[in-house]
Amino acid sequence: MIDLTTAQNALKDAYLVAACNQLNTKTNPLLAKIKQSSSDVYGKQIIKVAPVGLNGGIGAGSETGELPTANENNYVQFKTTLKNLYGTIEISDKAIRASSNNSGAFIDLLNAEMEGLLSASKFNLGRMLYGDGSGVVGTVANYASGVATMDSVKNLIEGMVIDVYAGTTKKNAGLRIAYVDRVNKTVQFTSAPSATIEAGDMFYVQGSKDNEITGLGAIFGDSATLYGLTRATNGWLTPYISTASQEISDGVLQSAVDFLEENTGSNIDFISCGSGVKRAYQEYLSCYRRNIDVTMLEGGYKAMTFNGIPVVSDRFIPDDTLYMLDTSKFTLHQLCDWEWIEGEGGKILRQKAGYPAYSATLVKYADLICDQPNGQAKFTNISANVTNPFAV
Repeated sequence: MIDLTTAQNALKDAYLVAACNQLNTKTNPLLAKIKQSSSDVYGKQIIKVAPVGLNGGIGAGSETGELPTANENNYVQFKTTLKNLYGTIEISDKAIRASSNNSGAFIDLLNAEMEGLLSASKFNLGRMLYGDGSGVVGTVANYASGVATMDSVKNLIEGMVIDVYAGTTKKNAGLRIAYVDRVNKTVQFTSAPSATIEAGDMFYVQGSKDNEITGLGAIFGDSATLYGLTRATNGWLTPYISTASQEISDGVLQSAVDFLEENTGSNIDFISCGSGVKRAYQEYLSCYRRNIDVTMLEGGYKAMTFNGIPVVSDRFIPDDTLYMLDTSKFTLHQLCDWEWIEGEGGKILRQKAGYPAYSATLVKYADLICDQPNGQAKFTNISANVTNPFAV
């Protein structure tokens, strides 16, 4: 007979390994390429020593002259707090009892719940990877008749639960999105907000304000500090950023690769971009009668390439934006891989207080660190309009 213990054992033994694999390798191609490590984790913090520049004890001299003066490597210390990443499923008592004598129905029940959890978790992880750590998923441009018009809806999806802030003041908590109109950039909710939403208000994933991982948005951002260090006195914390309006081409990409290799020693091995940039690059290659080379990436992803470097589009990158990354400089430091939160006696399914339902929560404590921010590049304002040199 299937009962609560059976469900717990299945989640622990059968589903956890699959969930870890899905979240670590199937979230998106960039996360699949970034190494994950439990090193440099001390208590609730990540404290990492990173080298800057070269050892100073080198030089040339005469046959009988003095040897170069020894100078140690230059190091800095990165510090960041482990971020708490959660994913929760809920199973009603009625559903468990209804499938108690039917193993097939029970498996279907767990499969459906886990697939929903993994789908939501992968969406959220992928969004955070390109985010700035603040948790903001959109800014309101206008609100009227229960409909919010947003600056962008790339980070929003049906079913997401959000908090609404005006600056640092929380105006609404736990609003669930019912529908996202991706053409008109509007959002509707399953219930009316308790406080009026106004232009300039910002949406955050529930409980996530300023609690998310240090994604590319933070690394390429304009904050005064990064990993506890001041950017103004540590210029190498600032990546290469181009905001010039331009069309995509092999020359533009190669110039950035050359600049980074010659000035920082980085080895660009991954390019991610918005879908508009991807289409523009495909059109550029087509215009010059060039084949589009394709490669298979870890996790089963397929990508076109530039000089052997994979070029991947991601839904969370603006259409006109492109990143050039040396992924060997990135590490997702973690206290542990994904685990179920266990209660008394090792129980992972706990009754929801006051409700005939049980919940279980996956957790991972981690943050992303880039050892060499100045070895990475970002382009914005890339035009999707490509001139065909063969047009008549």
